[in-house]
Amino acid sequence: MFIFYFLFSWSLAGVFGVDSVKSVSVTEGESVSLNLTEIQRDEEMTWKFNNIMIAKTYGKDSKSRFYEGSADGRFRDRLKLDQTGSLIITNTRTTDSGEYTVFNRTSETPFNIFSLAVYAPLSVPVITRDSSQNSSSSSSSSSSSSCSFLCSAVNVSDVTLSWYKGNSLLSSISVSDLSRSLSLHLECLDDFYSCVVNNPIRNQTTHLNNTELCQTCSESYRAG
Repeated sequence: MFIFYFLFSWSLAGVFGVDSVKSVSVTEGESVSLNLTEIQRDEEMTWKFNNIMIAKTYGKDSKSRFYEGSADGRFRDRLKLDQTGSLIITNTRTTDSGEYTVFNRTSETPFNIFSLAVYAPLSVPVITRDSSQNSSSSSSSSSSSSCSFLCSAVNVSDVTLSWYKGNSLLSSISVSDLSRSLSLHLECLDDFYSCVVNNPIRNQTTHLNNTELCQTCSESYRAG
């Protein structure tokens, strides 16, 4: 989903200059305003999403028109234009991610370009016992006190999943679908462990501090 608009953003940057593309990020369900760098009060302006016309304002008449059927109707009843000509998108969806350009009547070159990324809300990561690893460890050595855990990101994609010991990163993976988990293997709990799921604008954390899941390390183990 995001690969297309990043490549499109790069190609536009090559034509109009790197500084001409403004990146905007938001969490799904929030509203976002794509603010013009230059106020065009008396200009007729056209907004496009991935080169599809979605809105137009008629300058001095202060009239606006929204093309509800454009872009598969995804923006129906969710677009507004304020008095400066800036575009407001309400109740954003991940499918709103892409390139937004605005043109005035006198130029075929957009005077503002926005790269919008809409991320799904992050749920709190879930930590569970890794039963396969614990069973294997138990059968191979009855005296083994090691314990294994899995951390999963639920109902999200395109995130990073990480294990931390205190403030130190232990391991991390990129999760592009809903079927990935990140494992953690311990002999015993010798510090505070946590699993973090994050995207570029949000993060959620679950702490592993329940001694019922893994016994606390003895003083002799810590000293060793």
